[in-house]
Amino acid sequence: MRTSIATVCLSGSLEEKMRACAAAGFDGVEIFEPDLVVSPSTPEQIRALAGSLGLSLDLYQPFRDFEGVGGEELAANMVRARAKFELMNRLGIETMLLCSNAGTATVNDDAVAAGQLSSLGDLAAGYGVKVAYEALAWGRYVNDFEHAQRIVDLARHPNIGTCLDSFHILSRGWDPGAIEKIPAEKIFFVQLADAPKLSLDVLSWSRHYRVFPGQGAFDLAGFMAHLVRTGYDGPVSLEIFNDVFRQTAEEGTAVDAMRSLTLLQERTAARLAADDGAARYPMSLAALPPVAEPSGFSFAEVKAEHPETVSTLLRQLGFEFGGRHRTKAAQLWTQGQARVIINGAGALEPGISALGLDVQDPLAAASRAVQLRTRRVPRETQADEQVLQAVYAPDGTEVFLCEATADGTAAWAGEFSADPGSGTDAEPLVTGIDHVNLSQPWQHFDEAVLFYEATLSLSAAAAQEVPSPMGLVRSQVMRSTAGGVRLALNIAPLAVESEPGGYPQHIAFACTDLVAAARQAAGRGLRFLPVPANYYEDLAARFRLEPDFLAALQELNLLYDRDGDGEFLHFYTATVGNVFFEVVERRGRYDGYGAPNAPVRLASQYLAAEGTLARKDG
Repeated sequence: MRTSIATVCLSGSLEEKMRACAAAGFDGVEIFEPDLVVSPSTPEQIRALAGSLGLSLDLYQPFRDFEGVGGEELAANMVRARAKFELMNRLGIETMLLCSNAGTATVNDDAVAAGQLSSLGDLAAGYGVKVAYEALAWGRYVNDFEHAQRIVDLARHPNIGTCLDSFHILSRGWDPGAIEKIPAEKIFFVQLADAPKLSLDVLSWSRHYRVFPGQGAFDLAGFMAHLVRTGYDGPVSLEIFNDVFRQTAEEGTAVDAMRSLTLLQERTAARLAADDGAARYPMSLAALPPVAEPSGFSFAEVKAEHPETVSTLLRQLGFEFGGRHRTKAAQLWTQGQARVIINGAGALEPGISALGLDVQDPLAAASRAVQLRTRRVPRETQADEQVLQAVYAPDGTEVFLCEATADGTAAWAGEFSADPGSGTDAEPLVTGIDHVNLSQPWQHFDEAVLFYEATLSLSAAAAQEVPSPMGLVRSQVMRSTAGGVRLALNIAPLAVESEPGGYPQHIAFACTDLVAAARQAAGRGLRFLPVPANYYEDLAARFRLEPDFLAALQELNLLYDRDGDGEFLHFYTATVGNVFFEVVERRGRYDGYGAPNAPVRLASQYLAAEGTLARKDG
């Protein structure tokens, strides 16, 4: 599939955008006219730059408000078109996007519109240019792609065809199945955009909230399947109007864009295989190595210049020292199958720096990640050390792909050596890592969701917004089907994100008996995140809990939730640097994260940071 992207998708100058698109692997670009108008480069220089970068210039856009007008205005529009065709010849671009008239049309007559498009086609033919007519979702008389195609058919001109834009079709709820009725030779261009479901006027929705494929709610694999069945084999381009994308570095946005197109090709191929069997079509779709979702956490890594601040918390939670790494400034702490590495190199304040995930085939998983434009993590290893595959997540977290074992052991753990007899035979209360909560920069949130979905086959749950004293926190859970891997991705309020260290992150450990674990931790001197008495009064009102049980919860600063499937108990440690720990007990089939308690935790952390909440002993 020939991939393309509109320069309007990215921040920066036209030249910077083109370089970013080439580096991300795109075949071509659409030139958005305002980008060219403000560029200091001549059209000839832009054409030469594209050639040196290996990019084709696929489309010049947009040309607006042409058809459905009176004779005098049509003459002026033809003068405008001639100037643009001359410019396109200088750029070496052969196709122009013509949007259906949304502003100046006064004649609601398809025959008139078709005649005017035919005249435009005659002019375009003299310059070797084709015109792709697109139905804007807010067009005055033409806002439906089937209507636009009827006008193209009436025009009966070889230089007049249609442009299909997924947003304009799917945002209006039009049936994309009708795409298959359009002859492939009359589809001159295709633009893709996804979008979240919003109750918003379609123009504002389009101009501000488009996202890359896979980041919204549209069925783009179904849209593409209809397109492929027509026999179309031209460029498939991204046209995304998004306020966030135009504020972020163009290199990362271009990579995110290419990742989305690569994943869409895989999903389209799967849809076609399921619906059409072995049928073959002219468009070639990229294939990715199939990988199973990860089965669990192999480890979580916290980087800290002073490891003792983190190791003290882990020891109080019942973790045992698993040894120091034989060649790296790292130490291992374990309890059950929960493994935490404290990396003493680099960061001043403690923070989560890496995750290890158990996968069936680390090499295949790494190969898939690289084909999806992720960066490998460089890692020096000695001859007797495990060669671990790892890639960077969009926020810089290192994601290690570890080979899963039937008994949950980790081969890499043998690189850490502890003193003989340092362990204990006591049955651990903590059994493993339940979930990890990672804060995301606001400008990379959608990119992070797509990264974990595309590279690791995790599924996105419904997003939630949680109130905090500093504003709303948006949370999106990415998880495996069985729940062995759960990642909560959070966007903190801007006021929090701008603070030193940013929004805290945490690792949650699963345990079999939270009350017992809390009592043992208290005996080791753990300082719990304090919970106000008002919370327990509210808890008593919401749930009919045994008085002794409620008293134990309050005594130990434990939080509680219940739904129709089970119960959830949990507590939090104090925050050190940018990280804290949570211990959870799931009873029955409870599958959530104690969301009703999140505002309590956020408020307590805020007050603790301010030093205004009196701490309770024990």
